Amino acid sequence: MFRREAVPFSFVAEADAFRSNVTPPPRERPTRSELLGRAMIGLTIVGGLVGSLLLGMPALESDQAPTHSQKSEASEGR
Repeated sequence: MFRREAVPFSFVAEADAFRSNVTPPPRERPTRSELLGRAMIGLTIVGGLVGSLLLGMPALESDQAPTHSQKSEASEGR
């Protein structure tokens, strides 16, 4: 559908000569408050997942107890 134009090899080979020698500025280091905030967010997310797992486990358990058949009290007395 799309037609790709052939690129001359000499153009690709000369592309290295045109690279910039300007280095980007160094990244700013996060402050202690930013690190603490990120840690608190992470702990909140992990705590929520653990809490939902703990609260949801009883609902996921399958009861393996034998089912009791319903009998009326009148039929047991005879």
